[in-house]
Amino acid sequence: MVKPINMKLNKNLIVAILVLVASTFNSCATAQFSNKKQKYKVAVCDWMILKRQKLGAFGLASEIKADGIELDMGGLGNRPTFDSKLGDPVERQKFLDKSKETGVGISSIAMSGFYAQSFATREITPMITDCIQAMKNMKVKVAYLPLGTQTDLVKNPELRPEVIKRLQWAGKEVGKIGGVIAIETSLSATDEKKLLDEIGSKYIKSSFNFANALDNKRDISSELKILGKKYLAQIHASNTDQFWLENDPAIDMPKIKQTLDEMKWSGWLIVERSRDVTQVHNVKANYGANVAYLKKIFQN
Repeated sequence: MVKPINMKLNKNLIVAILVLVASTFNSCATAQFSNKKQKYKVAVCDWMILKRQKLGAFGLASEIKADGIELDMGGLGNRPTFDSKLGDPVERQKFLDKSKETGVGISSIAMSGFYAQSFATREITPMITDCIQAMKNMKVKVAYLPLGTQTDLVKNPELRPEVIKRLQWAGKEVGKIGGVIAIETSLSATDEKKLLDEIGSKYIKSSFNFANALDNKRDISSELKILGKKYLAQIHASNTDQFWLENDPAIDMPKIKQTLDEMKWSGWLIVERSRDVTQVHNVKANYGANVAYLKKIFQN
């Protein structure tokens, strides 16, 4: 004898199935929306928000709604290597815990000490080794290396062979952990691309800086196109101090986004400067405004 169907049970089952389907659809839609928004993430340099290698950088970045910080290796000066806490497992874990607690990521680990120190003439092995070890331990894939005033290849072209040799070695070292060293130079995109080709390492790429292009009367979007997706590891998306990004007449941010979209590039946009000179010391106002503007253009 066939038992009668329990309509109440089936009705409840159908409702449960419909709820599950709707929930799954909404989750997928949310995930797609989230992934779309996360194509570009916005970070701030910890040393520029006056929190160089300090745990407070995460809280401040969260307050101004940045997605991450570029975490510096610390001062260099005449030391044999950086003045860094990241080599200490206990201290390093505090940074990782604070990142998790605040939801603020680490875009890259910076060797800002080379803004003023010579990458071409100093003994660099301990600095590069310490930075790569920090990358490995913190699971950060990009290191930022500015070839600053003493290694300006436009003003000091005779340093080029030594710089290439050293970056080839650094590329081999960072390649062992699957990471990338992103260099910032004063070269045009055309010349920087040639430099990267001469280095010949997929682990050495460019950290493109808006300010470098603008200081030399070069169009940002054109430079990005010349450089190309393959060579671009991250972007310092700010100008020298004068205006907030949203008020800067030299920067066409929607055009830059369109260019990067067409290149199919994705990654970190890092705010270094673009402070309003009328309130240059107001960290929250300056970086809050620039982060908000970049998010408005790139994440909506």
